[in-house]
Amino acid sequence: MTSINRLAPSFTTQLASACASPGQRFTACGAACVAVLLPLLCSSPARADEAAPPPAAAANPAAAPAETAEPAYANTLRAGYYFVHYSATAANLSGPFTPPGINFSVNHVDTPYFAYLRRITDHLQLELAAGVPPTTHTIGRGPAFLGSVPFNGQEVATAKWFSPTVLLDYSFFDEQARLRPYLGAGFNYTHFYQRNSTAAGNAANGGPTTTDLSDSFGPAGTAGLSYRFTKRITAIASFSIATVKSDYDSNTSGIDRRTTVDFHPTTWVVAVGYSF
Repeated sequence: MTSINRLAPSFTTQLASACASPGQRFTACGAACVAVLLPLLCSSPARADEAAPPPAAAANPAAAPAETAEPAYANTLRAGYYFVHYSATAANLSGPFTPPGINFSVNHVDTPYFAYLRRITDHLQLELAAGVPPTTHTIGRGPAFLGSVPFNGQEVATAKWFSPTVLLDYSFFDEQARLRPYLGAGFNYTHFYQRNSTAAGNAANGGPTTTDLSDSFGPAGTAGLSYRFTKRITAIASFSIATVKSDYDSNTSGIDRRTTVDFHPTTWVVAVGYSF
């Protein structure tokens, strides 16, 4: 501002001299010069240290968009395999004409596994799980022979069972974590059907025999790990237990024999899930 003001008088004087031939023209020329120069002389120069206003964020095409959280899918379907291990225990079979020490064991089974899960919160899910009903094989335990009939180690009965389980699962860590352990608790219902006595069972019982197993309802629990491959695809491995207890009844020509079987199932599951 100071340097411009210092130069202004000489510049004005030169312009006045150039225009000063007649007096009338001097006056008109001087007025015109003052009108042109006055805004320039009075304006403040821009300071070098004043930063230019930043451009609007929308005008900068190189600006990276803000990272958005991955969507939380409400539903998950799982498919895999059950590996069911029984540690069955039962009181010895009782009834008329029944030798002492008659008991049973149950073979382990494997079967396809399916589950539906519904997200409740970041950490809670409701799970409904079930397997394709397998055939359970019952093995006679006790005396090697009943009379002349082989018994110990013989398959004496078979049954299918349908066993859905409802669990409330709690998953640890953040929902975006790839690896999440979880715990679940709930209830199991088991229904037995297609109950049959085998030829060996009929022989041991003394004739054609019908069998019955009551339905079971009891607590269940699970512990597992899930691993997220993508936003939608996960793999899980879990270990589960349940209380499955049933009253066994057989009838051979009007002779009833009874016991109560506690199956003590423990289950491993490996499966893949799809969320949507």
